[in-house]
Amino acid sequence: MAESIRKAIYNAIIYFVAFSLKQKKILTWWTPDSPYRDYNGIIADGAIRAGKTVPMAMSFVFWAMDTFESQNFGMCGKSIGAFKRNVWVWLKPVLLIRGYKIKKRPDISENCFEFSRQEKSNFFHIFGGKDERSQDLIQGITLAGIYFDEVALMPESFVNQGTGRCSVEGAKLWFNCNPDSPLHWFKVNWLDNAAELKLLHLHFVMDDNPSLSEKTKENYRRRYIGVFFKRFVLGLWVIAEGAIYDMWSDEENLFNDETQPPALKYTGRRTIAVDYGTSNPMVFLDLWDDGKTVWQVNEYYYDSKSRDSGVQKTDSQYADDLEAFIGEDIPDEIILDPSAASFKAELRQRGYRVKDADNEVLDGIRMTATMIGRKLYRVHERCIHTRQEITSYVWDEKARLRGVEQPLKVKDHCPDALRYFVKTKIKPRRLAA
Repeated sequence: MAESIRKAIYNAIIYFVAFSLKQKKILTWWTPDSPYRDYNGIIADGAIRAGKTVPMAMSFVFWAMDTFESQNFGMCGKSIGAFKRNVWVWLKPVLLIRGYKIKKRPDISENCFEFSRQEKSNFFHIFGGKDERSQDLIQGITLAGIYFDEVALMPESFVNQGTGRCSVEGAKLWFNCNPDSPLHWFKVNWLDNAAELKLLHLHFVMDDNPSLSEKTKENYRRRYIGVFFKRFVLGLWVIAEGAIYDMWSDEENLFNDETQPPALKYTGRRTIAVDYGTSNPMVFLDLWDDGKTVWQVNEYYYDSKSRDSGVQKTDSQYADDLEAFIGEDIPDEIILDPSAASFKAELRQRGYRVKDADNEVLDGIRMTATMIGRKLYRVHERCIHTRQEITSYVWDEKARLRGVEQPLKVKDHCPDALRYFVKTKIKPRRLAA
C-alpha cells in the first residue's frame, strides 16, 4: 500500500474516533429502524467546520451500497476539484477501511468510480456545478440518488437538473451547505419547504463537531467579521446589506508619515495591485506587507471620464505611469485584474513579474473585511480615493432582492484592487493568527 494512502487511512481513523449525536443522525436516518427512513432526503446546513461534510458523504455511499446494485449515483461539488479537496480526500480512506474496493471507470466517464463491497457494485459520478452550463454535464443520466456538497454555491439550474435525474424508485436527495442570504434560492425553495418536501433538516454549529478543539473554534471565530461571522460561525441565514466594510475606522485604519513604521521599506514585501480600466478608472495600489499588517502607502487613480482628465490612455501610457509610480523599488509582483490580457502583456514586455488575481468576489470580500476589522490593513491618509471608495462600497440592493449577493458596481475600483491582493496573497490561516 502506498505510504500516502496508509497515512490518509491513519488520519481518517484518528479523525473519526467519535461522532456527535447529529453526525450519528446523518449516518443512520435512512436505516430500517429510523423514524425518518421514508423521507425523500436530508439537508445539513450551518456553521463551517461543524462536521457536516464527511458524515454526509459517508452516509450517502453507505445508503447507496446498502439499498441498490448496479445503479448510478451523483456526487457534486462547486467544481470537481473542490469536491476532491473537500470530500474525496477523506471519503476514500474511510471506504477503504470498511473494505470497499474503488475502481476508476474512464470507459464510462472521466470522473466515474465503481464502488464494490461483498459482491455488490454501484457507479458514482462526480460532477462540478460551477455555472449555468454545468447542467449540461448531468443531463441524460438516470440516477438512484444525488449528493450536493456546498449546494448554496451552485446554480439553481444545475441542482434542478440533478434532482430531476433521480427517477429510480427509492432515490433520495442529499444537500449540504453553509448559510447564505435568506433570499437565496436554496433557502426559499428547499430549506423553507423541507417539511412539505419530506426532507430531514439538521442544523449544525461548531460544537456539533467533536474533532474541533476550543483553540481551533476560537481561531475560526477570529477569522470572520460582520455578516460572515453570523453565517459561518453562528450558522445563520442573514442578509448582507448596506455598507460592505462597515467595520472601517479612520482612527484605526489610517496612518500618516509619522505613524508609518520607519523600516517598512526594508522589511516589507512590496506588491502593486491593479484594477484595470480604459473607459473605467485605472487604479494602482502600492502595498507593503510586513508579515502581519498590510500598509498601503500610495495610490494611482486615473478616470478618463473626469473633468480633470478627459483623455483615455493606451496600455503603453498606463505602463509608463506605472513605471513612474513604482520608482526604483521594484515590487515582488504586480497583481492584475485577470481580464486585462493586453496590459499584462505590456508589463511583461517591460520585465515586470505579473500574476493574475484570484477574482473570487465573495471570498475576497470576506477576507478583506477581516483584514480591515482586525486592523491588519492600514491606508496612508494621502490615499483619498481608496478612503472614499472603501467607505462607500455597498451591496447591490436590486441584486439582493433577486437572491444574488454582489457589490454595487459604482466607485468600486480601489476595493476591487484591494480584494485582488488579499484573495491572491493572504493565506486564510493568517487571518486567525
